[in-house]
Amino acid sequence: MLATELAELKAHMAANPGAVIEDVARERNVTPRAVLEALPDTMVRIGAGEFAAAMQDIAEWGEVTLIVHTDDGIFEFTGAIPVGEVGRGYFNLMQPKGLHGHLRHERCAAIAFVERPFMGKVSAFVAFINLDGGLMFKVFVGRDETRALRSDQLQRFHALADRLVPKAAG
Repeated sequence: MLATELAELKAHMAANPGAVIEDVARERNVTPRAVLEALPDTMVRIGAGEFAAAMQDIAEWGEVTLIVHTDDGIFEFTGAIPVGEVGRGYFNLMQPKGLHGHLRHERCAAIAFVERPFMGKVSAFVAFINLDGGLMFKVFVGRDETRALRSDQLQRFHALADRLVPKAAG
């Protein structure tokens, strides 16, 4: 990406931090990772793709929303993420019903922790970024009965971010 394109993307995301990541990527012909990286530094932290560690922690958070956004649809699952384990080349979500499946964990190149405004509310999500700069899926911190972010999950979100993406010394 040219320096001018990067500057324009950063300016766009600073002015529109709640923009749909995948839509901006498609409109500007960049990867979703580039869009996440263009968010203001106060809204995103990106670290190595420690997939299993992140998923095992998230499995303890309780009800969250997992979103898979493709060109053909947006799939949402709200509930507890099941415990998983690595076997036969996949990270296997270990439950017979509800959310289950086999994830290609080795394609996870990075994990982003994003806190930003979205549709008039603060949102917080973990984005699993693949080797191509695309988003494998996002896991959103749940909301309570007042539609505020669940404080217990937000604490877990911050603790996981601190463990996987230590803050730069300043």
